[in-house]
Amino acid sequence: MTYLYLLLNLGSLSVPFLFSFHPKLKFYKHWKGLLLGILAGMLLFIPWDVFFTINQYWGFNPTYYLGKTIFGLPIEEWLFFICIPYACVFTHYALLYYFPNLKLRNRTTKLISYLLIFLFLLITIYNVDKWYTLVNFGVATILTSIAINKSPEIMQSYLLTFLVMLIPFFIVNGILTGSFIPNEVVWYNDHENLGIRMFTIPVEDSVYAFSLILLNLCIIKLFENRKVN
Repeated sequence: MTYLYLLLNLGSLSVPFLFSFHPKLKFYKHWKGLLLGILAGMLLFIPWDVFFTINQYWGFNPTYYLGKTIFGLPIEEWLFFICIPYACVFTHYALLYYFPNLKLRNRTTKLISYLLIFLFLLITIYNVDKWYTLVNFGVATILTSIAINKSPEIMQSYLLTFLVMLIPFFIVNGILTGSFIPNEVVWYNDHENLGIRMFTIPVEDSVYAFSLILLNLCIIKLFENRKVN
């Protein structure tokens, strides 16, 4: 089973990559911006990942990865920051292509976004002793604040498309955290998180995914706007 994490990455990427060349979707046109988004995501999340792994706030089961590591992270974990953002961003754009009216009203978007910011900030403040909760919700607070103020049109659709992305999220992350398999691929030190699980998935993981994808969408938007101007 040492190839399981690799298969999850490649499986998540395969269909979105193949359909990137669909004559109507033409997702490949977003590749330059997406590449910058992926690099930005890695610059933010990889050091965080390395720090957490070194301090055993989480770790990786060697039964499910090939054994090659960089800075203590399995190669598969590095691939995660390429494959998963690619698949999720593709899903976002594909949904908007087929459902162009899939967006919230501006007022509703702001209301939900500011409620999320308040909730993220509140959880951050009351959990300064839990590293995963503190950093995760803190980053989500900052990114959501930037997005709603600088690119509210992204939030109008992302708040809805993210709900769709939660379906594959529960499958892939469920397997990574131990659903359907004897042991988890990624284990967590519950002293450093809220200890609340959605099935086998720490609740923080959903916010982690929310921030990672949102960062990519904002970078793509920034790149494409500058390209036009």
